[in-house]
This record gives sequence, structure tokens and C-alpha cells, in this order.
Amino acid sequence: MIRAPLFALALTLGAPALAAPDNDPITPAPTARDWLELAHRPDWSGSWFPVISDQFAQVNTNPPPWKPEVQKQIDHWDAEEKAGRPRGLLLDCLPHGVPTFYLITHNSIEILQTPGRVTILGESDGNRLVRIWTDGRKAPTDPDPSFHGYNIGVWQGDTLAVSTTAILPQTWLAVSEAVGIAIGEGAHVDQKFHLIGPDTLAVDLTITAPAVLTRPWQTRRLFTRKRARSFEIVEGVCRQGDFEETTDKWGNPAWRPVAQSTDGNVVAPTK
Repeated sequence: MIRAPLFALALTLGAPALAAPDNDPITPAPTARDWLELAHRPDWSGSWFPVISDQFAQVNTNPPPWKPEVQKQIDHWDAEEKAGRPRGLLLDCLPHGVPTFYLITHNSIEILQTPGRVTILGESDGNRLVRIWTDGRKAPTDPDPSFHGYNIGVWQGDTLAVSTTAILPQTWLAVSEAVGIAIGEGAHVDQKFHLIGPDTLAVDLTITAPAVLTRPWQTRRLFTRKRARSFEIVEGVCRQGDFEETTDKWGNPAWRPVAQSTDGNVVAPTK
């Protein structure tokens, strides 16, 4: 006898498809007071743009303390980039992940504050999304690792202190879009978000990556605010550039892949 999947059987019988575990905490609906408390938080509205010159300056004056065997790999990829053969770490449409989300971004971010959570949206592609829980929960004891990790935030006055754990070991620890190394097992990233001027946001990071670093690396990234609507972040689709506009056989708008080289670059059309 062929058995129907449990999910389909539950729907057929009108029962809930998935039952929450008995020990699964319930997040209560926010109250009016919860929303009012947001008025006492610092104003992080608007679009925030990375100060790219500061990114380079930080890496040049305060490079990561790579392990010797890792430094050899970094030197190789750095030489390849300088020779005009950049590897391209972020060509596969996978999320940038923490901490690279902050370290080498060239795109703007938007910060949303809601009761119990701070959400950071990143321009460039739909995978740039960081959820920071501020509702008092603890990090899970048996988490599912992800690119952006599990983020627990605690307000310390006007500073948001964030602890990020459960980071996938394949996530990049990058110093440029062509130079970096997989962060490895056991990585942990602490961040402190705070304003250092009316329109300047500092993100102070302490990156602990025992697989690739000799000690925790402390670094800072700066973002400047733009409030004009022309600077609002826009939809980004990582692989849209891999396709060109066409129509299907019925005349409907459609996409078709463009030719690419082995390194992922678009091949110029032939005449």
C-alpha cells in the first residue's frame, strides 16, 4: 500500500500540518507599550551607505591576524587580484553572510526596528537579510547554522550589542570581493552598532574564528546616512544579470541565459 505523506494526510483530515514541539516558546503579540518603547531607541531610519575608503584603510592598517598557513592562501589570492585575475568570492549568489555582510559591502543597507527585533536589509540581492532578536531570548543550544548566523541583540543605552553564533563554516571572512577564506568551525562575531555623528553609524566588530585566525580580530566599519528618496534601497536579484530579455514562443515576456565564461563573467555577444 502506498502511504500518503504525513503533511498531505494532515491537510486531508483537516488537522494542522505541522505541530509545534511542546517546548517551543511562544512569542507574544507586541503590545501598544512595546511599540511606544521604540520611540526611545536611536533613530536609524534612512539608507546607510558604506564608507568604502574606510574599509580599505581598516584592512591596510589593521589586517586580520591570519594563521600562517592561511596567510599563504590570502597572499596567493591577493596576488591574483593584483594581476587582474580576481577570484570573485560573491559570484555564486549565496548570501554574503556575517561578518562579510559588514566588512566589504559596497551596497546600502536599511535598518528596521520592530518590537523584539532589529532587521537589516541589504541592497544587492534578496539574500542580504540579518535578523537580530532583541526580545530577551537566548541563543539556541542546538541551532541550525546559517550564513548570517543566529543573532541575539541587547540594548546598552543607545548601543545595540549583538552576538552572532551558528555561522556556517563555508561563510566567507573576506577583506575584498576577491580575497578571503571560509570562516571555519566555531566562529563567533560580536558587533556594536552606535551613532558617532548625526548621520554616521559605526559597527564595531570582534571576530573570533579559531580555524583561521590566531586571535580575535577587532575592526570597525562606518556607514553614512542618506534620507532623500532617491537613495532608498532598491530590489536586487543576484542572477538577473545572467539573463537577457526575450519572449517565449507565444510572445510572452521571458528570460534566457546569456553565455558565460568559466569564471562566471558574461561573454560579449558575437556579431
